[in-house]
Amino acid sequence: MIVGVVLAAGASRRFGAQKLLAPVAGKAVVRWTVERMVASRLDAVIIVLGREADAVQRVLDGLTVRTVRNPRFADGLAASLVAGVDAMPPGSDAAVIALGDQPTVSTAVIDTLIDVWCSRRTSIVAPMYRGVRGNPVLFAHTVFAELRAGRGDRGARDVITRSADRVALVDVDEEMPVDVDEPTDLPAVALKLAAHTSRKER
Repeated sequence: MIVGVVLAAGASRRFGAQKLLAPVAGKAVVRWTVERMVASRLDAVIIVLGREADAVQRVLDGLTVRTVRNPRFADGLAASLVAGVDAMPPGSDAAVIALGDQPTVSTAVIDTLIDVWCSRRTSIVAPMYRGVRGNPVLFAHTVFAELRAGRGDRGARDVITRSADRVALVDVDEEMPVDVDEPTDLPAVALKLAAHTSRKER
């Protein structure tokens, strides 16, 4: 079983409001992200909620996901990562960790990470967007204990960089998913989402 974990519990301090609820191209930021995860070959998807959890959960209505709340979301990204990993079903083989504020994340990239892990069984599979490592990242169950040991806002970064020989890097010939950190990021995200929708309709 390979489970998606979407970290959607951030405090959104730079945005000035709950950025995951911000409308872009007709949907909330977080809904775009989660829909991409649900559309992939993941066996299940877990959403970690924090700030304004009820409101974020409402914009995900109708999606087949499980939500879990992280009361310690103000402690940093690592606390949400721990909450997500702890909520995974017993016996899960791997987790694909995604960020809720990256609405342009690609379903195709998620499926590629799964394919690479199924064929190579490395501890970690990460995408390289035109030479730059990005998200989401797949972690095998063998490193779950390390994910649970994280602290602060570094999330899983230390787990990825700890030993290069256990990381499979996958080249992706496209731009990295856009982070929504400030309101000024939304127009660029809307353009990318519109371009993606246009390609699908052709």
